[in-house]
Amino acid sequence: MAIAAVALPIVITLAVMAFAWPAGRIAPRDVPVGIVGTGPATQNAVEGLARAKPGAFDFHLYADQQAARSAIENRDVYGAFAISGDSVTVLKASAAGPSVAQLLTDVGQQLADKATQQIAQQMAAQQKAAEQQKAAAAHSSAKAHKQAAAQRGAAAAAASPVKILVKAVDVVPVATEDPRGVVFSSSVFPLTICGIIIGAFVTMARGLARPRHRVLTLLVACAVAAFGIYVVAQGFLGALPHSHVATWAILSLDLISISATAAGVIRLFGPAGLGLSAALMVFIGNAFSGATSAPEMLPKGVEDIGQWLPPGAGASLLRDTAYFDGNGGGGHLAVLILWSVIGLTAVMFGHWVMRESRGARDARTEAKTAAKTDVVASGELLPALPGSGVASPDRRHAHAHAHARRSSGDS
Repeated sequence: MAIAAVALPIVITLAVMAFAWPAGRIAPRDVPVGIVGTGPATQNAVEGLARAKPGAFDFHLYADQQAARSAIENRDVYGAFAISGDSVTVLKASAAGPSVAQLLTDVGQQLADKATQQIAQQMAAQQKAAEQQKAAAAHSSAKAHKQAAAQRGAAAAAASPVKILVKAVDVVPVATEDPRGVVFSSSVFPLTICGIIIGAFVTMARGLARPRHRVLTLLVACAVAAFGIYVVAQGFLGALPHSHVATWAILSLDLISISATAAGVIRLFGPAGLGLSAALMVFIGNAFSGATSAPEMLPKGVEDIGQWLPPGAGASLLRDTAYFDGNGGGGHLAVLILWSVIGLTAVMFGHWVMRESRGARDARTEAKTAAKTDVVASGELLPALPGSGVASPDRRHAHAHAHARRSSGDS
């Protein structure tokens, strides 16, 4: 009753907070973006963004739009701004994260609106200066006609102010069948659950007694399950349109890293390892993965934790492989391989650890049993045998009662 009334509600509350808190604090934090050119308009835009959104962006300068496009395709930046006198071009990659792409589009529109406002203020200042010149030269009849023409020109310019246009270019678009990236992000959570289920089955199945059989079954199950996931995500929903074989391989590796870790933890800690692996992969790994937005949109520290766990690293590597030819995925690949190796090692050699631990427990139990047997056999807890010369407890009690009766009769 205490566990149900106290422990379980605390666990459930922490689980809800693990998912809800990062989602409620989504905001740009050092999101890498490019800036094309070094002109005055570009410098003003960078300074304005730094003041309006401090710490939101990490700016990288590029000479032209082609260099910025290459940086986006190589996963160096999420997008770039190319600012000129009459337009703002937003280079984005919706495949890197639709939420970040929308954020860059909104920022580009804000830059254009601010530039338009500045131009309007400059034109108003010019008109005011022209009016002042007209008033100063009003006494000169020779210049009256010229000042009137200047005033009409300033009025015409004020009537038709220049508006900065925004042009958005999707350098790496998301699949047309999944324009908002919902299918992609929705595949991460069941992928983690399936990995844990595979690990638990392989570890607890009675028919898989030998470690090498467990490992082989785990690898085959993950490969087949990854193929099924790819058939659903791409074959039916069209969410993974590029690099088919590589995408299937990354899905398999993602499942292996999760299932091997779960199997290894269960192998070492018994049934309690199932809850431990579920808490690690689901309530921390999935919640901090950044699959629905981007790691740079999560609170500080959370993004690092998420990318060091298989769900976050797997989601990022899947993006890199399916849309960017694997660019920028080296670190994520290393994380998945590391977790896979650790988990498979625990599956292979965990039975030795458990056998040694069980042997130590059995040895301690035998030692305690032997100690009790020695104590009993020593005669300290047994009454003395008749004729041994040592009075038994019952005989001593009988002598005491007889002595008491004699003493009572004498008195």
